Amino acid sequence: MAHQRKEKSEYIVQSVDRAFDILEAFNYQEEELGVTELSQKLGLHKNNVFRLLATLECRGYIEQDTRTGNYRLGIKTFEVANIFLHHLGLRRQARPILEELVTRCDETAYLAILDGAEVVYVLMHETSQTVRIVPRLGHRLPAYCTASGKIQLAYESRDHLARIFEGRPLKAHTGNTIDNLEKLVTQLKEVAQLGYAVDNEELEEGVRCVAAPVRDYSHRVVAGVGLSGPVSRFSMERIEKELVPLVKEAGTRISQRLGYELHPPNPHVEERR
Repeated sequence: MAHQRKEKSEYIVQSVDRAFDILEAFNYQEEELGVTELSQKLGLHKNNVFRLLATLECRGYIEQDTRTGNYRLGIKTFEVANIFLHHLGLRRQARPILEELVTRCDETAYLAILDGAEVVYVLMHETSQTVRIVPRLGHRLPAYCTASGKIQLAYESRDHLARIFEGRPLKAHTGNTIDNLEKLVTQLKEVAQLGYAVDNEELEEGVRCVAAPVRDYSHRVVAGVGLSGPVSRFSMERIEKELVPLVKEAGTRISQRLGYELHPPNPHVEERR
């Protein structure tokens, strides 16, 4: 009998898996957590949590506050994240273009990548405006109601979209949020045709965003480049006349830095002599 390959999930080491559960339990709202909180949050016995924390602490991924006794992420976590960002060629290639984009319109520019049903912000350059919308680096947001998420979802197949959102109901964050998959698919078709996406107060009231796709050498959409700001400055007229051309141009320029060709040669057409 031929050897059948196992699913990767069958090779998971439980203790390592649980260690990552502990690391991922910390977020922007919960900077510090105690053993009891982690035990309840993860459904693990306190002794198991304590042993995992001790291991992570020895490696520098977790540190304990001597005053409160609670735990927080350690410096090693930051170091590993920075190594990842350093090697992310997309981020390196996009930085000067984002800086120029902000210079041209004085609004916050960002780069976000799609991860399942969410977008992750990997690069950002702030506006000098006093009132500003600033996505936090590493922050995750639902893709279906953000401009950078929709511009990447727009080039996925209907079947793939169904798989992405399987078991993930579309939550209405504002009165403008599309919370129905069929309506989302219809809008995404229009987004793909236009080549840009707009978040019209769909995630947060009073905030609008516009984003364009970033492609790599294989013409695959690998990120979204966008601008965000308050409704008071992001009128629909300004978005369409000024900001859309700017983000489209930025997306094209970043794509070209990643090896994308606007008009790739057709190998089936012989060059005229």
